[in-house]
Amino acid sequence: MLTAAVTKRYPALPYIGPFLIFIAFLALAGPLTAVLGRWEFPFRVAVLAASIWYFSRSVLTFRAVSPALSILLGVLVFVIWVAPDSLIPGYREHWLFQNAILGRLHSSIDPHFLSDPLVLVTRCLRAIVIVPIVEELFWRGWLMRWIISTDFETLPMGTYSAQSMWITALLFASEHGPYWEVGLAAGLLYNWWMVRTKNLGDCILAHAVTNGVLSLYVIFGHKWEYWM
Repeated sequence: MLTAAVTKRYPALPYIGPFLIFIAFLALAGPLTAVLGRWEFPFRVAVLAASIWYFSRSVLTFRAVSPALSILLGVLVFVIWVAPDSLIPGYREHWLFQNAILGRLHSSIDPHFLSDPLVLVTRCLRAIVIVPIVEELFWRGWLMRWIISTDFETLPMGTYSAQSMWITALLFASEHGPYWEVGLAAGLLYNWWMVRTKNLGDCILAHAVTNGVLSLYVIFGHKWEYWM
């Protein structure tokens, strides 16, 4: 766990530390798979879980003030995420979604691993447990406040400004490549929920529900392209 002296000097570190490691893993996905094979997936989960414990324990809360509504919001975001591709054949093939800047649809899992229980279980754990914590700490816990004031600790969670709402949502959308437009909708909804609840635990729960239902959809519907 970070010492009080370190967090006092670098107050953003508990919020951004795990996210930086998460992004590094995304950048190194190819080489890691080549070296570790199927063990890349549990390795990622273990390292990211350790980074959350080390960096973020002091600022993390899982208490939800509106758990039922957070769950409903999570399901709603899932529906928004898959609706365009489900309702409009070939929708995601448009150049607005797949191009040289945003990239192409592809699964992050090697086809040889798609029936491997170890890979599927740890990929689900990453999506449902790790990603909501890492991303909500960074996007809603830190960035939304930091855009308003670099002295972000003086602002309560969920402090609103139109600028921080939209910048955070747009950056969140850019993280999702060819799914940028549904990523933007999700980002705005999660941001709104943070403003409404002023509680990180509710956003983590909503995000976890979205990723959980999406994981079931991916596995049972063989929609591997959603696991980028």
